[in-house]
Amino acid sequence: MNTAAIVGVGLIGGSFALALRKAGFTGRMVGVSSPAAIRAALERGVIDEELPLEEAAASADFLYLARPVERIVETIRAIDQYVRPGTLITDAGSTKLAIVEAARQSIRRGRFIGGHPMAGKETRGVEQAEADLFQNRPYVLTGQDVVLEDWIERIGARLVVLTAEQHDRLVAVTSHLPQLISTALALLIAEEPDAARVAGPAALEFTRLALSPYEIWRDILSTNAESIDAALGVFISRLESLRSKLRSAALEEEFEQAKRAAQALRGLGGHQPV
Repeated sequence: MNTAAIVGVGLIGGSFALALRKAGFTGRMVGVSSPAAIRAALERGVIDEELPLEEAAASADFLYLARPVERIVETIRAIDQYVRPGTLITDAGSTKLAIVEAARQSIRRGRFIGGHPMAGKETRGVEQAEADLFQNRPYVLTGQDVVLEDWIERIGARLVVLTAEQHDRLVAVTSHLPQLISTALALLIAEEPDAARVAGPAALEFTRLALSPYEIWRDILSTNAESIDAALGVFISRLESLRSKLRSAALEEEFEQAKRAAQALRGLGGHQPV
């Protein structure tokens, strides 16, 4: 790659640019973003210059789309007329079906591979960007591309290849559902008089995701509503099952099963994370 264009120079886009540089990218780094984000990115040396979207698409041989989901879809529908044949295009959107479908319909000259780095923070902006943000984190691709896969591995991420459908179903459980659980718990604590006075580490940890702004989640929830609704249904059923066993010794086995599952998720006890 000679020229990389980061479309959306925020936390993820900025971190990817820094990660590329750390991994050995020596080409030109172009940014497309808001004036404030561009100023901050230039000051930090995240990008080398700013260009309008059309010029960035025409000059880059690698495009990284790190906007909210709906804006990624809009960008995909607009850029193919500007990109050079064979330009590698990927994204960092939190849902994949809508994005991959838009690319299928709109991208002809470039080659598109959907992507989603499973990394982030509650805080936003290129000021929070880190070159090591993706280290040892899963990085989902919806297709195979030797060049892109090589860079994903070089930035230290763990490559996972899934279909768009698989991705959206799985992250509904592992990412979107936890956000809604955290939101619901924060609201419940706020409605319970004096609960905050006795809130300990568990309450703080479980409500951490509730700090995330809705503007980040609006597109995620709307573009993956079906999978999230299904995950909520299963989770509510699980809660009802636990509720029915509150006074029963059968609850011990639920705790043991959950403990083993949590250990496996963390790679403990001889299990490997899925």
